[in-house]
Amino acid sequence: KLRRGGSTISVADLDYSIKWTRSVKINLQADRRLNPTSGHIVQSAYRPFISSFLHFNGQLVEVQYQQVRLFGASGSFPNSVIVFTDAGSQKEFMVQAVTRVFDYHFVGAASAGVGLPIYRYTPAGERIDNITDWGLKQFQARYGKAAGITRDTIFAYVYGVLHDPLYRETYAQNLKRDLPRIPLHDDFARWAAWGQELLDLHIGYEAVEPFGLTRTDVADAKARAAGVAPKPILKSDAAAGVIRIDGETTLSGIPPAAFTYLLGNRSGLDWVLDQYREKTPKDPTIREKFNTYRFADYKEHVIDLLARVTTVSLRTVEIVAAMRTLREKG
Repeated sequence: KLRRGGSTISVADLDYSIKWTRSVKINLQADRRLNPTSGHIVQSAYRPFISSFLHFNGQLVEVQYQQVRLFGASGSFPNSVIVFTDAGSQKEFMVQAVTRVFDYHFVGAASAGVGLPIYRYTPAGERIDNITDWGLKQFQARYGKAAGITRDTIFAYVYGVLHDPLYRETYAQNLKRDLPRIPLHDDFARWAAWGQELLDLHIGYEAVEPFGLTRTDVADAKARAAGVAPKPILKSDAAAGVIRIDGETTLSGIPPAAFTYLLGNRSGLDWVLDQYREKTPKDPTIREKFNTYRFADYKEHVIDLLARVTTVSLRTVEIVAAMRTLREKG
């Protein structure tokens, strides 16, 4: 039983066209009114290379964790955050930088994501450097003030090191148990430059130059005769360098190396394909009222996104290979 405005409401009488989470029921019991505002609707990082609109309202998003300290109560404060796989997660270690509120399962449904921001915010909105004075002094002491080390270059350096293949191979078991420990490589400037390029690629993936994929369209006569869109396929063949989009369209000429840029157990390209598939919601209310997604409405966007993620993937693989070469020579 719940009380609202002096009257008692049975749980069975609730309108289940919305999800009644624990906090929503508590608000109802305390007669607290929801106050959704458009100012809380933000673009969020849902999965790698996948953005989604989110109503970042503390009354509706039951568990916001520390993200209000990263992006403010509205979810719109500027920040850059390195998101990586939490210790104890079932997925392989992965890392990607974002500038948006990110899903707790950003790294995959069976794993949790941890965010390391360059800034954090007080409840009053004051911005605070997340790299402390002590941390800055450790880098300056190791490399000397002549190296011109700043908090921004340290942030880039850390992002670069977290992509170092030998680091991830050597400390694979440690990364499953604890937060990453950052080694101090000899050539700080090179690692920071690599890290900055990776930050620019991964944060700005929507604006990179699309790779020149070959698109082949063969009309699906059966679908057209029925007046329906071609059946979505969204499957990749890494060895052949091919992605089948739907019953009409195939993309080819994808260098196999693009599929070797892995984020957990999927390539960046396969993250895109997985998230744009048509899926039938299990919840009957959502299935009845909100199952309106159709891939055909997003087909051209997905093709463009795949071309851009191919560019990002290839350059990332090149940088990681250069890291390996440097470490093996050293």
